[in-house]
Amino acid sequence: MRIKYIYFVLFLITAIGYSQDLYFPQRGNWEEKLPSEFKIDTQKLKDAIQFAKNNEYSGSKDLREAIVKGFEREPYHKILGPTKKRKDPAGLIIKNGYIIAKWGDVNRVDMTFSVTKSYLSTMAGLAIDKKLIQSIDNPVYIYVWDHTFDGKHNQKITWRHLLTQSSDWSGQLWGGYDWADRPPKEGGIDNWKHRELHTPGTVFEYNDVRVNVLAYSLLNVWRKPLPQVLKHNIMDPIGASTTWRWYGYQNSWVNIDGIKVQSVSGGGHSGGGLFINTLDHARFGLLFLNNGNWNGKQLLSAAWINEATKSSLANPNYGFMWWLNQKGTRHWNGLPEHLYYAAGFGGNFIVIDKKQNLVIVTRWLEPNQIDEFMTKVYDSL
Repeated sequence: MRIKYIYFVLFLITAIGYSQDLYFPQRGNWEEKLPSEFKIDTQKLKDAIQFAKNNEYSGSKDLREAIVKGFEREPYHKILGPTKKRKDPAGLIIKNGYIIAKWGDVNRVDMTFSVTKSYLSTMAGLAIDKKLIQSIDNPVYIYVWDHTFDGKHNQKITWRHLLTQSSDWSGQLWGGYDWADRPPKEGGIDNWKHRELHTPGTVFEYNDVRVNVLAYSLLNVWRKPLPQVLKHNIMDPIGASTTWRWYGYQNSWVNIDGIKVQSVSGGGHSGGGLFINTLDHARFGLLFLNNGNWNGKQLLSAAWINEATKSSLANPNYGFMWWLNQKGTRHWNGLPEHLYYAAGFGGNFIVIDKKQNLVIVTRWLEPNQIDEFMTKVYDSL
């Protein structure tokens, strides 16, 4: 009987993904260890960090200017949410839950752009866990029955399609048109407006208007501000600071149950999105590293994380707003294919490696240097 009980406990630990090998920092305190304690080459790791410092994002430190320049091809593009000037590169490397390397000001709150998308998809995961959404393959119009999903095409769109950026949702939200967001290099406005719509789920297209449609849809499901959902269910339990903020636009206020609520954005493309420090990013990454379990408490189901980090039909390198290092256009050559990561404009990354118990956060690294930086980190292991 005793042996059966022990096996049952081991089964439960495996099932919920809780690792007794991981250290979970308390709020306001994070223990550090030397890389050598994990048989990591200290000099090679220092070289990797110096590389990150030497390859700072080349765009303006005035992120308002960087956004305008970065999206200057888009017709009607406007900055509708807050922005913030950035400082120098920063980052953390976490091994088994301990900080083994850091650089820059890891307490500074900065914009994080499309890394916000990975937090947004987590709001969908929590809604699935709590049965607020019965299935990610349900059509969204069942839950959001205003005009957002009117029409034969939009009514086919499911939560999965929005999460994998393969919905081809057609319309306008907060003054932004889906066809005007990152338009093709060929053609002009008339071509983009009257394009042929793709069957939902078949074609991947990175599009912030449609991401904001997901945020608005989740707001309708939760019936409360998504920053409050994130704070109560994730950030407070993992001991995050009180400094992070999640913004929408000046015109994205809606009436929910008689209360004026801001629908947040899924990035900083038009300003807004998540403003957060590097340490809080690392805590979020550590939660995902341990399959949604924080020091014995299951905050997000392991089943959701497993589903969110699978290749989607339309793009093998993309899950539910997490990038995957699978073979494809975004593959980091020579690095493990089990890696997955959140990525944002300006060189913001949260990289997760479950096999090595690693979480790597970088801020303001030149984006095309991320694979070289990661290669240098792995050379030290």
